[in-house]
Amino acid sequence: MATKKQFNSFEEMLSDSDVPVLVDFYADWCGPCQMMVPILEQVNAQMQDRLRIVKIDTEKYAELASQYQIHALPTLVLFKQGQPVERIEGVMQAPQLVQHLQTII
Repeated sequence: MATKKQFNSFEEMLSDSDVPVLVDFYADWCGPCQMMVPILEQVNAQMQDRLRIVKIDTEKYAELASQYQIHALPTLVLFKQGQPVERIEGVMQAPQLVQHLQTII
């Protein structure tokens, strides 16, 4: 499952990954963000060998949210080789999200 992680450098975490990283920018108070938890679990189960899912709390990492211009929650940003290549705002169901991600990865 998507795990809550502490990290020294967001960029280092992205560049150290050998698979694309899907970052879920969320907040604990955000209802739609909570709806994404089981959806991301399903996505992770289907794509675990091709994708890494990381959750970033925008309250704790406000500078990252600002850097990546996160204005709506939840926002998913897909990074490949450390660079953002796709962003999805709002709730998307697991089958649609998997299908969408498969076209990009």
